[in-house]
Amino acid sequence: MINKFIKIFQVPDLRNRILFILGIFALFRFMANIPMPGFDPEKMQELFARFEMFQFADLLVGGTLDQFSIVMLGLGPYITAVIIIQLLTLVWPQLQKMYREEGDAGRQKVNQYGRILTVPFAFIQGYGMLVLFQNQQVLPPLGALEIINILMVIAAGTVFLMWLGELISEKGIGNGVSLLIFAGIISALPANIGHMIREVMFDPQAVPMYLLFFALGIPIIMGVVYVNEARRNIPVSYARRVRGRKIYGGASTYLPLSLNPAGVIPIIFAMSLVVLPSMVVGFLAEMGGTIGDVASTVSVFLETTWVYGGLIFILVCLFTYFYTAVTFDPNNVSENLQKMGGFVPGIRPGKPTANYLSYILNRVLFLGAVFLATVAVLPMIISGVTDVEAFGFLIGGASLIIIVSVVLETIRQINAQLQMREYESI
Repeated sequence: MINKFIKIFQVPDLRNRILFILGIFALFRFMANIPMPGFDPEKMQELFARFEMFQFADLLVGGTLDQFSIVMLGLGPYITAVIIIQLLTLVWPQLQKMYREEGDAGRQKVNQYGRILTVPFAFIQGYGMLVLFQNQQVLPPLGALEIINILMVIAAGTVFLMWLGELISEKGIGNGVSLLIFAGIISALPANIGHMIREVMFDPQAVPMYLLFFALGIPIIMGVVYVNEARRNIPVSYARRVRGRKIYGGASTYLPLSLNPAGVIPIIFAMSLVVLPSMVVGFLAEMGGTIGDVASTVSVFLETTWVYGGLIFILVCLFTYFYTAVTFDPNNVSENLQKMGGFVPGIRPGKPTANYLSYILNRVLFLGAVFLATVAVLPMIISGVTDVEAFGFLIGGASLIIIVSVVLETIRQINAQLQMREYESI
């Protein structure tokens, strides 16, 4: 491992790419700590303590939301736009044809639509946040011109981060957007370490709890890595075709089905769907009267650990099946295999192959959905057992899956770069 690390910095091109990525990270964190004027930090912290939706959103944008920074929305609008465009490619025939049949040019057009859609989403989400912060007295009443100026800054910050992400993808290693999200999550590490040191120094009885916390965290990380890399390989053979004096096909390969094909999307959807009612009833509870009393009762019920965790577990399982059904079409895969002369041994091409793929996928998804749902609720379980609130991104949830996916993909990219240079040097 040390030798490989040394080799990375011995290759000038690879070293420059890594330093370029680190420079982008530093610029991102510098911007994340430039607050816009006028907000009340104490009331902002109170708001985040009351509503878990903001804590979850702040985690994904890299701690920029609670600072009310110039990049307060992070890459959230861009991610939302990309997900919507991906879903539209499945229901809009023209967009689907452009994405699947026009090659790289078509995919670049679809990606451009995602970039364009990011701007209005940034304005809409930014305006919603401003209204919410004003209603909670985090911000003073703003005039129309002030709102427009702030929205322009918010949208510009999102577009600038999107551009930085694409620069990393073009000149660096790996996916730039994923790396920026990863940098935002990891940015909480120094603050958590400082919190742990202060707590241990003033309360030595916290040491066993932290030891138990990390002892539980290590197998969780190992399990996420294992499931993230797990594949169900379906054998595929290609028929031999004779054209003139040449013989094509006859090879055997496999079709890999990931144990977790939906990635982190089901956790994001489930968390958003669960915390939204909590936020609504939280606001209604402040109205007083009968509506306020009913809202307070519902709020207490939803904030119960077992209720909250159970809803997340069920919704993550459901969204895993839903999102996979939207993004993976067995009929389309079967049709493409048949066009290329491929077939699953023992299964007839066409509809029987599609049915077989659906049969395998549903059983693989059950394991993946249960594991993903378990990972989603692990932070609540581990925090309840150990009473440790720091380092939440290391014990489960969307943050851990993002960290594991980005680290594994970056390692693969670096290994590929090293192998290519070793091959060229022979």
